[in-house]
Amino acid sequence: MRSRDLAQIALFAAIMVVLGFFPLIQLPGTTVPFTSQTLGVILAGSILGAKRGALAILLFDVLVFAGLPVLPGGRGGMSVIMGATGGFVIAYPIGALVIGLLTERLWKHYNLPIALAVNFLGGAVVLYAIGIPWMATVLNLPLSKAITTSVAFLPGDVFKVVIGSLAALAVKRAYPLMPARA
Repeated sequence: MRSRDLAQIALFAAIMVVLGFFPLIQLPGTTVPFTSQTLGVILAGSILGAKRGALAILLFDVLVFAGLPVLPGGRGGMSVIMGATGGFVIAYPIGALVIGLLTERLWKHYNLPIALAVNFLGGAVVLYAIGIPWMATVLNLPLSKAITTSVAFLPGDVFKVVIGSLAALAVKRAYPLMPARA
């Protein structure tokens, strides 16, 4: 791996940390907070691609596992991972990987509708598919209850998908970090 790749991985891990400085937003009737770090997952996957994007978010997760206070509210450590939000944190690199793989595959035709679909799939669907069952298990909730309480996060996640997609398209035009595939 080139030093440029390592620098980009470190930069996007740092972006995740900075996004953690935004305060937790606890939505009424929910058990997990709304955070801005999903935007970092979307940006890493859609700008860096699958390998570098997933490694950037995995590096961030290592910081969380090590106990550094890089999550909103100054949280970090195994207590967070074993808590209600742990599944979402564990899903972050997988979401970035999915976004990166699909973005790379569709790079030649990458436009706003494709970016929105890809980023929603990796930045919301994948994270929900892992995080919601985890939350339900940890909180001893029926899965249906965990799903219905998570619906409150969809508008914010859609907003993050739009912002991430617009940013990815701007980077693609100005400074593409991924080569076009044949």
